[in-house]
Amino acid sequence: MQMYDLAGADENHRFSPYCWRTRMACAHKGVPLATIPWRFTDKDMLPRGNNGTVPVIVDGDTVIADSWKIAVYLDEHYPDRPLFGCEAARGAALLIKHWTERSLHPLITRMVVRDVWAGLHETDQPYFRETRERRLGKPLEEAVANREETRTRFREALEPLRALLAEQAFVCGRAPAYADYIVFGTLQWPRCVSGFELLDPADPVHAWRQRLLDMYDGLGERAVRHVS
Repeated sequence: MQMYDLAGADENHRFSPYCWRTRMACAHKGVPLATIPWRFTDKDMLPRGNNGTVPVIVDGDTVIADSWKIAVYLDEHYPDRPLFGCEAARGAALLIKHWTERSLHPLITRMVVRDVWAGLHETDQPYFRETRERRLGKPLEEAVANREETRTRFREALEPLRALLAEQAFVCGRAPAYADYIVFGTLQWPRCVSGFELLDPADPVHAWRQRLLDMYDGLGERAVRHVS
């Protein structure tokens, strides 16, 4: 299986939260995965059936875009070591997906978007700045100007996860599954692009992240980081 994976100036610098979901999901299932570095301006490089973003996987003649659709595909075609296990678990993971993307991602963006830009290849930097500043309605530098205050709000937003982890080791119980990888990908994104630490070391969420960083022979821990 191949996956087109977002890369920075260093092609080994991989930081997309959505691609990290898929990398962890394939590791969970023991499915060998070859990653292909892709940058924002490489639109024409993606195979047919894409939506202009990554991850995109190619499995034989099958092309799947979108991390959620990829997870569903993996469970349907590689049933060993389920990512969901049942329809109820899939529904719960979908809730986690929407929570992270709507509650956490906007806050993370306002803390590290300038750092993301700094780690990109020079061909991607103008595109990224233009599109993100249009989306944010302000320059990248202004967007992150109050990131200490934003970090306080971010840590408050983690309270449901923190409460859960006070009772069990992983989001999905005694062992991780796809809901864990969704949130892990979200936290791996800022870890890979910025020296601005979002988590308090004493936070149970920090310890949970470390458990996942260490899994699969340290797949997450070994990630190349661009710390600015």
